[in-house]
Amino acid sequence: MSADADALLVREAQAGNRNAFDMLVLKYQRRVERLLSRSVRDPADVADLCQETFLAAYRALPAFRGDSAFYTWVYRIAINAAQRHRARQQPLESLDDGEGTFGTQAHPTDDATPEALLASRQLARGLNEAVESLAEDQRRALLLREVDGLSYDEIADLMDCPAGTVRSRIFRAREALAARLRPLLSGGGWR
Repeated sequence: MSADADALLVREAQAGNRNAFDMLVLKYQRRVERLLSRSVRDPADVADLCQETFLAAYRALPAFRGDSAFYTWVYRIAINAAQRHRARQQPLESLDDGEGTFGTQAHPTDDATPEALLASRQLARGLNEAVESLAEDQRRALLLREVDGLSYDEIADLMDCPAGTVRSRIFRAREALAARLRPLLSGGGWR
């Protein structure tokens, strides 16, 4: 489905066709869930925030002018929902439960040794810590590129900045990750 198809569905939904909006939800629900799961660890909270995002989008749909792509608009609604959720949860947060952005819980295979499992967990934990240590704009740009597979132009649209700025942020993020992970990958252990 192209941007033109999205625009048509938005116009239909604005005219009162709920099925058109349902099609947009079906198209983007998983992407919004993935986006939210980067900030919110509890799958039930992710589901609630996803529903809240699309409900807010539906309510605001009459005001949507189409200045940006529908997903860009929904993305911003989801980011705002996640930020409000984090602000509400801040005093309640405890130590990391071991399930990070890149899945630090190893699932043993028949040929996995305890040492290999430990190394895998340490690498995943180190990667998560390194990603979390990035500046917010670098982390968002990097995840949109590497996890969501968006183009630089799409990221620029989502982040409301020039594509050159996106390239710079991603470059700086990759450099910072490489510097943080180099000791772990070379066998020197994690600081």
